Amino acid sequence: MLRWPIAILLLANILAFVAVRGVFGPPPTAGGREPVHLNREVHPDWLKVQAVTTAQAADQPVVGGPAPAAPISASELPQ
Repeated sequence: MLRWPIAILLLANILAFVAVRGVFGPPPTAGGREPVHLNREVHPDWLKVQAVTTAQAADQPVVGGPAPAAPISASELPQ
């Protein structure tokens, strides 16, 4: 009863081992497939580092701090 599932799992393991060893070619993550595209992704000369001013720092959320209260006004609805 369990003979076929065990045989299928054994064949799947052998196939996976052979694929990892590179019998079917290099894996997709081997790199070097599109070096021109990778060179164009990030342009370091376009990036500019700027110091954060106190006005900009006040707008940033504090990690681990309480959530800011939303500026919502509430009033009674007319009946």
